[in-house]
Amino acid sequence: MRLAIDHTTHYVFSGPVSRGLQRLRLKPKTSAGQRVLEWRMSFEGAQLQVEYDDAHCNHVALISFDQGVQEVTIRCEGLVATNDEAGIMGKHSGFVPMWQFLEPTDLTKVGPRIRSLASAVPQEGNALATLHALSALIRERVAYSTGHTNAETTAEGALAAGRGVCQDHAHVFIGAARSMGIPARYVSGYLMMNDRIEQDAGHAWAEAHVEGLGWVGFDVSNGISPDARYVRVATGRDYQDAAPITGIRYGALDETMHVKLAVEQQRVEQ
Repeated sequence: MRLAIDHTTHYVFSGPVSRGLQRLRLKPKTSAGQRVLEWRMSFEGAQLQVEYDDAHCNHVALISFDQGVQEVTIRCEGLVATNDEAGIMGKHSGFVPMWQFLEPTDLTKVGPRIRSLASAVPQEGNALATLHALSALIRERVAYSTGHTNAETTAEGALAAGRGVCQDHAHVFIGAARSMGIPARYVSGYLMMNDRIEQDAGHAWAEAHVEGLGWVGFDVSNGISPDARYVRVATGRDYQDAAPITGIRYGALDETMHVKLAVEQQRVEQ
């Protein structure tokens, strides 16, 4: 499958920004099940400073704002070839040791609700089946619903609310898997929807490391393992390691952000 992606993020600030830096994790990485054929990034109101790969092998672009700017636009356009690998990514790579994916983070810290959830997961006899059972149980207990959580909501907080979005589902899965002694990590990326092209935001899911298979993906929100409709962009211990855009600025106090995202299959003419 060939997926065409067009992703624009537009910021409007309440006043002039004297200085600003943003770290972008927006370029997909060629890995198991996907190959980046084309990728372009362009900016208005900002300049590219440097590009590098971080410890998780995520591609990172660092941009600086033009002095006094009040609007910044970041646009990514690309084409990615994907295959259905049943969510299996294979062996571990990167510079982060496996034990780091067993350690708690602020967003995935294990509390009484995570422990209760993990203890209720049916033991299916093998790790892969148990993880699928965990995914299904999270989907039962945390209904997909927007507007109730934010980027700072913890896994415990999402369980307490009983509602959340894909980021929350991933954090709950990661916290519970780690509490069961299974390394787990966060994935940010894109998903081609079956019912529409235009979307409001990217997607997120989790991966767990299974003996004999390596990293395996679990999209709790959709109740499946990622297939050819998914494009992996960044991975990390939680959202903070894989966030598409993070940064700092000085000057304007408030901002509004508008996202336009289109993910569609490109037909190949015979």
